[in-house]
Amino acid sequence: CVLYIQGIANREWREYGRTEVIDNTLNPDFVHKFIMDYFFEERQNLRFDLYDLDCKSEKLSKHDFLGQAFCTLGEVVGSLGSRLEKPLIGIPGKKCGTVIVRAEELTNCRESVMLQFCGNKLDKKDFFGKSDPFLVFYRSNEDGSYTISHKTEVVKNTLDPVWQAFKIPVRALCNGDYDRSIKVEVYDWDRDGGHDFIGEFSTSYREMSRGQTQFHIYEVLNPKKKGKKKKKYQNSGTVTLLSCLVDSELSFLDFIKGGTQINFTVAIDFTASNGNPSQPTSLHYMSPYQLNAYAMALRAVGEIIQDYDSDKMFPALGFGAKLPPDGRVSHEFALNGNPQNPYCSGIEGVMEAYYQSLKSVRLYGPTHFSPVINHVASWAALIRLRSASPVEMIELDGDEERISSQGRLAERDIVQFVPFRDYVDRRGNHILSMARLAKEVLAEIPDQFLSYMRTRGIKPGTSPPPYTPAIHPLLTRRVSRI
Repeated sequence: CVLYIQGIANREWREYGRTEVIDNTLNPDFVHKFIMDYFFEERQNLRFDLYDLDCKSEKLSKHDFLGQAFCTLGEVVGSLGSRLEKPLIGIPGKKCGTVIVRAEELTNCRESVMLQFCGNKLDKKDFFGKSDPFLVFYRSNEDGSYTISHKTEVVKNTLDPVWQAFKIPVRALCNGDYDRSIKVEVYDWDRDGGHDFIGEFSTSYREMSRGQTQFHIYEVLNPKKKGKKKKKYQNSGTVTLLSCLVDSELSFLDFIKGGTQINFTVAIDFTASNGNPSQPTSLHYMSPYQLNAYAMALRAVGEIIQDYDSDKMFPALGFGAKLPPDGRVSHEFALNGNPQNPYCSGIEGVMEAYYQSLKSVRLYGPTHFSPVINHVASWAALIRLRSASPVEMIELDGDEERISSQGRLAERDIVQFVPFRDYVDRRGNHILSMARLAKEVLAEIPDQFLSYMRTRGIKPGTSPPPYTPAIHPLLTRRVSRI
């Protein structure tokens, strides 16, 4: 099996790798794995070509072609159990069999650990008063050096401090090597920055993780004091590990594999500010030779999102237009003309409904799109948008400053405003323009999704739930709050 990936700009197929050859079988189970970077926001096109080996030549033309299958990486990870079965094609009039592709996320030590320490009878370093202790954690490197990984807060005027619990990725502590040495230094804080060294101790992540069932007490030793061979010196106090709680960091793919579906709703601006659709300067211009700006945006984003929606039924709405037959202005209408069921089949269905709407509605205004937001999520009524200009849209995108309404700050940044013109390829390469646009539009979704799930304590399902067909939200008010 030969894997090819398609370039974004030139759309050329490039060989990515080959499996081993399995002799004398019609049902090969290949051992070789293809390791790839996964990007939710990109359409990663894959092609699998199967060959029957006839000789030792590396040239594929020397071997018998058995068929090929096309898919996207998103299709694979978005399939039930991250398992996709595709029929092989490419030989006219012949059934070529099937290829089964499985995807698995590589574990990269995604654990985090919550640690809490206290000190006991630490050395007194301040002339007036006791000490102001804090801890510094260092990760050991393969060359014997150390890299700082964490500092605790300072606990003032005590020799028996209790530091606040802190959470840290295991990668930061030991780079995923559970037995690698972790050095901890104890200091007395000084205002001038010349902190006094109290002592140090060493441990490992494996040793600390046993602290889930028992306390660990470490002697704090000062090599200078120990080196003087003072008979009375035992230590500079002790530090106790009070708790060690291990938590595995969940990834976006954990939720996808657990059955999470991503729904996609389109709302198209039909206000007169877009220009007359019969003129080439309009964003809605229907050219017989190329997609207009709206169609490019729809296809760019929709073709990626649809891989994560099992029924591929997408509500498509419009706003800011006069509708036939009476010419009433609407800021929430179904592109397919059916207000009770605005769902379109796949991105092609959305495109078709958009083109049909352009032929029947009259561009008008103003730009009110809160009705379509409320249509999708009634809980979003906090945000009331009226006559929004591009400047106001940028303000809604909370990358620089979190938006607020009536003194209430938004919990999270959930708006991504992307000016289409900034991503248009100046040489007229529309494929590249669409790839750039989709990447920018969708890049924040995994982190936005995970931040919501973390704050609500929601874990992914262990197995995908049974599939339930989508029901129009106007009939049930069923909404997904992300």
